[in-house]
Amino acid sequence: MKRLAGLVLTAFFLILQAICLAPPANAATHQVMMQDYAYGPAALTVRAGDTVTWMQHDQAPHDVVTTSAPVAFRSPQLSAGQSWSHTFTKPGTYSYYCSVHPDMRATVTVLAAETPTKQPSPTPSKQTTARPTATSAPSSSSPPTSSAAPAPAPVVPETSVPAPPVTQEAAATGPSLDPMLLVAGVVTGVAVLCLLLVGSRPGG
Repeated sequence: MKRLAGLVLTAFFLILQAICLAPPANAATHQVMMQDYAYGPAALTVRAGDTVTWMQHDQAPHDVVTTSAPVAFRSPQLSAGQSWSHTFTKPGTYSYYCSVHPDMRATVTVLAAETPTKQPSPTPSKQTTARPTATSAPSSSSPPTSSAAPAPAPVVPETSVPAPPVTQEAAATGPSLDPMLLVAGVVTGVAVLCLLLVGSRPGG
């Protein structure tokens, strides 16, 4: 259990050290080749916080020694396949050469680190809300809308037509006679006429 706790603490300290020693996010790494008894490129421009790595490709040994620089530095002698790095923290011009081969010369110009420009935060735009306006009565010149109720039509009084008097119709048409009564009347008349004729004959 103690061994496990020790491993956890060791891992924690290693992570914390890596975070603290990590280069800034905007730092870059540059390479200079030591080949054919020359530095390539012979003139390099970097920014403060950048790292330069010298890669040795010649069979003869080489090194990096400053001759004029804001901060002097010197690398060990490098054999073929080896490399050495240096992080520049102070702006200025660093002139260096190889102490084994003095004709090998080059410079590194270090510029000030870029300070992130703080972009102004956009100001929130004020949204103008339209205020509800009071509904005004329609003007007399505007045509009436379809929602307006139509004016009620004037009520015309109905003129009563007098019915013709029943008495006039009765007088015009006359009473209707039953045919049977008419026949009975004719027969009765004929019988009375015969009786009158018989009664008026003188007795013999």
